[in-house]
Amino acid sequence: MKKYFLSLAVLSLFYSKSEACAWSDPDYEYFNLFTQSIIKDKSYLPFLHSYSTRFYNDFKPSLIPDENIDAWKRYFNNQLSYAQTEYLVNKMNMSDLNALKKGTPSNQLLVNLGPGFYTKYREGIDYLIEAKYLEPYMKINYIESADSFYYREPGTGKNATNLDYGKTISALTSLYNAAKNPEIKQRYGYQIVRFNHYTRNYDAALKAFKTYVEPLRLKGAPYIMALDQLAGAQRGLGMNSEANWNFFQVFKDSKSRKESAFISMKLSDTASFNNILKRAETDEDKNMAYFLLGYEDFNNPIPIMEKMFEINPDSEILKVMAVRSINELERSYLPIYYYTDDNNTTVQKNSTNSTVQNKTETEEPKKELSFWQKIIRFFKNLFSSKKDKSSNDVKEDQSDDELLENPNRIPVFSKNNYWYDDKTKDFLDELEKFTTKTKEKSKDEYWQIADAYLKFLKKDYKESTEILNDIKTNNPEYAEQIKRMKVLNDIVSQPKIDAEYEDYLMKNYSEYFIEKPEEKKDSTETDEYNYYGEVPSTADFLKDVLANRYFLQGEDGKSFLMNNKLSDLQYNPNSSLVKSVEDFYRKTDKTQFEQQIIAKNINDVGNIDAFFAVIYGDRAMRQADFEKAKAYYSKAQNFSGIPRTEWNYDDKKVSPLKYPSGAYNGFSNISDLVFGHNVWESFQSSPEESMKKEDYSAFSFIKPNMNKLELANALIQLKKIGSGKNQTAGKANQLIGNLLYNTSVLGYYRQLFVMDIDNSNGGKYYFQNTDQKNPYQYYYKNFLDRTYIEPDNFDLAINYYKKSLEISSDKEQKARVLFQMASAEQGKYYQYEAKNPSKIDYSDPKWSEKSDAYQARLDQIKNQRYRTYFAMLKSQYADTETARDLMGSCSYFGYFMK
Repeated sequence: MKKYFLSLAVLSLFYSKSEACAWSDPDYEYFNLFTQSIIKDKSYLPFLHSYSTRFYNDFKPSLIPDENIDAWKRYFNNQLSYAQTEYLVNKMNMSDLNALKKGTPSNQLLVNLGPGFYTKYREGIDYLIEAKYLEPYMKINYIESADSFYYREPGTGKNATNLDYGKTISALTSLYNAAKNPEIKQRYGYQIVRFNHYTRNYDAALKAFKTYVEPLRLKGAPYIMALDQLAGAQRGLGMNSEANWNFFQVFKDSKSRKESAFISMKLSDTASFNNILKRAETDEDKNMAYFLLGYEDFNNPIPIMEKMFEINPDSEILKVMAVRSINELERSYLPIYYYTDDNNTTVQKNSTNSTVQNKTETEEPKKELSFWQKIIRFFKNLFSSKKDKSSNDVKEDQSDDELLENPNRIPVFSKNNYWYDDKTKDFLDELEKFTTKTKEKSKDEYWQIADAYLKFLKKDYKESTEILNDIKTNNPEYAEQIKRMKVLNDIVSQPKIDAEYEDYLMKNYSEYFIEKPEEKKDSTETDEYNYYGEVPSTADFLKDVLANRYFLQGEDGKSFLMNNKLSDLQYNPNSSLVKSVEDFYRKTDKTQFEQQIIAKNINDVGNIDAFFAVIYGDRAMRQADFEKAKAYYSKAQNFSGIPRTEWNYDDKKVSPLKYPSGAYNGFSNISDLVFGHNVWESFQSSPEESMKKEDYSAFSFIKPNMNKLELANALIQLKKIGSGKNQTAGKANQLIGNLLYNTSVLGYYRQLFVMDIDNSNGGKYYFQNTDQKNPYQYYYKNFLDRTYIEPDNFDLAINYYKKSLEISSDKEQKARVLFQMASAEQGKYYQYEAKNPSKIDYSDPKWSEKSDAYQARLDQIKNQRYRTYFAMLKSQYADTETARDLMGSCSYFGYFMK
């Protein structure tokens, strides 16, 4: 199972849309609502579910008990704590122990233990001194081979062959014979086996195990450690079956060596596994063997879990298999990111692309309506006007039943899998049946918790809560999981989030919404740099649930601010969304939840009123409503600049961007070249290189440098002048057309009315925009990853150019205007092309032939519908100086003319 999922995860890296950050980790792409690590036996933590690493590692290593330290703690008669014992055995310097032996200890722990400590535990201390002397050398000597491309970690360069073989074996044998305590004697035996293994004296290692370890008949930590070394020597001799069996014993009996023993086992084929299963005599051995098969299996783990259940329903490793399956389900059912494709079909982004599916899709079982409810709904539908189902009016007028039945509620599940597999789509049902059966047999409350969680995934929140309420447990980790799941059921099952329920949330669940001060992290357990940010949590999931509830209820502003900052509106200024955010900002009677949880995301954008006014003014300008734009811009004179940030190298932090004097900041410092025309299309060149001024002599109100209010005033005056019938009126209309074209997606000043600071390429300048007022089907999470802005209306520019063409009598001016009209018409074609993409499957054997036909059809449409003004320019104005200049500067026009 794991290997299959891993392969899918790798494939998904090539398919998935790129993230906002270049770094991506699949284990950061699910909410972890069901905490894997609540298993009681922490020695199995490495075998929990993970995609980013071979073994799960999201836990403190100290959680896994070390049987060797436990054995030493018992040897010292529990005189030391576990931490003190671990320090003495693994970290204390050999010189400190030698000082203790001489009666002159300086280490504070040894001083506190007193002078009698060495006398009482002489054999143990002497062994530790010898072990610490040997430890730096206890590595196998590296031999260059054809496989030597493997990376070797830098180290001291020491290995076992640096020691004199004869002297070392003689010394260890003498110490073994002299030791009286059987456990210490066995530890020396372990050292002899290990030394022979690491010097590649494999036969001697096998003999040493039989001579020095086995006869003592102790099966504690030293025996396990020696058995591990014996298995390594057997592997060196090619005794793979024997090696596997002994590594299997280490895996079974050790708590701290399970991961290394698993790596050492070679279970890459069925025969290797069957050899272990044949030798398994006890139920525990068989159960452990099935666990290994289930862990490595490619397919559905349920059949293996059934075998393990028959052996022991209380098995801890059976819980490990179950929690891995639950984690896999969660990744499929509760993705952290949704996006909508060009056809407005919502897809769940899930990097793991698991094959686990559910046959019921997203819809919850429909509730049977009463006769009276059906009558009410009939008349309601009969007399209601048909509205766009996505409109806020419809959203706000939904009943609780309609909200609960909405298939877009989360948690949600759909065929989000690019590798959808019908054979495994019933996995949730199968696992639920297994869990229900197991909770009846097992005494562990874990299975009840797991069953409740699966009910939660199936949206049966009532039954899930009833199961949780019946659980009685003293396990603090179980109790925390139960508490969290009750919160999930409560909030997710709520049909509508109103003011009363918001007060309820603050009273009962504020801890999940109020951010806590960041705790200082242990530098020894975390990397200096965290490329992936914070791991998604229960709080993040609940935030998403509420954001989606608000969205379905038509409260887009609140939905947006649950996941985004106010300043984020600068990147995708959707007008209806901005209005909803502003309405929330101006709301005077905000609930405590709205004030503390939602309004905190109204961050620093300078003067907030000016910020909104610029967005509205820009939209009015794009619609050529200059009077409305002026009204908004008059309220934006305190605008301090688009709220961008930059990295401050001196302070080593992100700081607000400081706009240089004279630089465009979203409102001020606009050149009069915005009324000109482009000499050549080069967005990277300076304005003076790419743009050329028109004759402004008749329009003294056009200043060389303007802010947006002055620009709107100038356009209002041009519009008034353009209502006349003289040559000046024609020029005025031409200038208005120029500005509308120059600030469109094709223009040099395309940044002016989309809240951007320059004309560099970016998401705002794609033609793949929709005509919808709101392209979002779920909510506004990952808003910055989504490209959306209302499309340009090129007809606005064309209509002003038409007025200029009708009025003007100057043939050169007419030629220039026609070329500008043709350029705007080209924009209309690009929009058509984006809305009608090729749907030919690349795997189609006739892909090339069909693609050529598709392109030929596009070319035909282009020439028939979108070459009107090029054709007029060619047929009526080819002899003008303007046309000849354009043929030299515009290669496309030159090609068309020829």
